[in-house]
Amino acid sequence: MTAETHLQGVEISAAQFFEIWHHYDSRGGNGFMDGKELQNFIQELQQARKKAGLDLTPEMKAFVDQYGKTTDGKIGIVELAQVLPTEENFLLFFRCQQLKSSEDFMQTWRKYDSDHSGFIDSEELKSFLKDLLQKANKQIEDSKLTEYTEIMLRMFDANNDGKLELTELARLLPVQENFLIKFQGVKMCAKEFNNAFEMYDQDGNGYIDENELDALLKDLCEKNKKELDITNLATYKKSIMALSDGGKLYRAELALILCAEEN
Repeated sequence: MTAETHLQGVEISAAQFFEIWHHYDSRGGNGFMDGKELQNFIQELQQARKKAGLDLTPEMKAFVDQYGKTTDGKIGIVELAQVLPTEENFLLFFRCQQLKSSEDFMQTWRKYDSDHSGFIDSEELKSFLKDLLQKANKQIEDSKLTEYTEIMLRMFDANNDGKLELTELARLLPVQENFLIKFQGVKMCAKEFNNAFEMYDQDGNGYIDENELDALLKDLCEKNKKELDITNLATYKKSIMALSDGGKLYRAELALILCAEEN
């Protein structure tokens, strides 16, 4: 069955949802659909439902009305999950109020990346998903939880290394809440990042405090005006400091935000 065929369904399984997302996010896992990708999805959604003799659901109709006549729209996995009639338990992952903002997400990341490795492996992800279901008062069999874990890895693991980095798991956030998308355009190599960290760690104590982060972000906004908006400086800072340890933002945590890359 093709992704277009799945759009005819009354209820879409987690695996089918993954196939649909992968099909329309055609640029190789950038985490959202926009432009032609989004317009193709809307057109084929309408055609598939009509072919199956089904009307658009109210959620689908509202979605088409919002995005069908614009070429500058952008949606992520969360928004897609609200539109499609997805399997209930799987949809809960995207409706969980625990991840309603970037700040909440950062705090959640710190909890599950307990070893500060900079990524969440399959076992940590499984615990994360189990907790989300428990918060929603839902219980599922372990085999189903394992299936969801594997699908989430396939869905979010852009570099196929079997684990999720901060920016990959952040796709659980609605696009408008995912400020990390902005920082994808502010990439540094390892040398550039280390130089920047040492420059703004003015007292040389090995971490950056809130005031030092404020100075760093102001300079980044000034140098990267297309990606970063200085009017959102307070939001950036609050979300990033959620990764700190008692107000101390260490090198490894800041590297997650600035997408520091090895030479």
